[in-house]
Amino acid sequence: MKVIVLSIICLITTLTSACHYVTSQTDEGKRGGSRKAERNQPIPDPGAVSKAYGKPEPLAELEDKAIDESSGLVASRRNPDVFWTHNDSGDGPFIYAFDLKGEKRGTWRVTGAKAFDWEDIAAGPGRAGAAQSYLYVGDIGDNDKERQEIIVYRISEPLITAADAATDRSAPQQTEAAEAIHLRYPDGRHDAESLAVHPATGDLYIITKTRNANPAGVYKLAAPYSITSINTLEKVGEVRTTGLYPGMITGADISSDGRKIVLCDYFNAYELSLPESTSGKFDDIWKQSVAIVGLGAREQGEAVCYRLDGRAILATSEGEHAALIEVEAIGR
Repeated sequence: MKVIVLSIICLITTLTSACHYVTSQTDEGKRGGSRKAERNQPIPDPGAVSKAYGKPEPLAELEDKAIDESSGLVASRRNPDVFWTHNDSGDGPFIYAFDLKGEKRGTWRVTGAKAFDWEDIAAGPGRAGAAQSYLYVGDIGDNDKERQEIIVYRISEPLITAADAATDRSAPQQTEAAEAIHLRYPDGRHDAESLAVHPATGDLYIITKTRNANPAGVYKLAAPYSITSINTLEKVGEVRTTGLYPGMITGADISSDGRKIVLCDYFNAYELSLPESTSGKFDDIWKQSVAIVGLGAREQGEAVCYRLDGRAILATSEGEHAALIEVEAIGR
């Protein structure tokens, strides 16, 4: 559904981003950014190319042919060196597991869930007192801005066995019953492709996707939240990246220590970090500058996450046998 305009967007944004790379390193004082965020807070400047990461390295190609539109990505908390993904709209309510070699680790049907437009996946805590890890799947896409509400499904993260690698969509494993978290924006309808959950608080974040010169909006649902009524999100910030479309965010993830967030668009990753000298609230992160992290060539990048140890950023793209790309941190 995004293919019609993507080629034009890719060309214009690539050229604009390339220009930004040069100016951001040679004349930082001229970087743009006069638009004000909500509550008259300045929107963080896009920043320069990050020096905290090395070059992007393709680790593998995803073996599972059923993964043909990887639209979300998160590191497993229960299964070492395993990642979860799902397809964009058009697939059923399935999540797929694979490892760092790209090898298939299994297919699960999310029990009790529907898939209208799944766009991202996150990991985080569940209900208060629950010790296990949970997965959050964001049915948050709304290209035409016609949905009265959006849904995030929460499920207990499956523990993978060797036998699960033989499962597929025709004979999947079944997750535990999903809890449906119904959401509504406070200021009208928005399209979104990015979901993140704070690892300590369980607070839920949705970053909208804009197709104009406006920055992306950051919306929060503080935990605990209702699974029996519609929850209203709160706008807590805005984010601007590079290029002609600074709000075209397609993926997000919060690091396991809760001090960094990585975003992506079709081309690059963008990291925001809380200053080392502060122990302030996580929402202070939206006031920080955005550091660009190159991800190399991707067909259509919509998925990004941290490695569980926080020392690398990983990404996939849409397309069959998509590359799994890793960018390791330097000196962390």
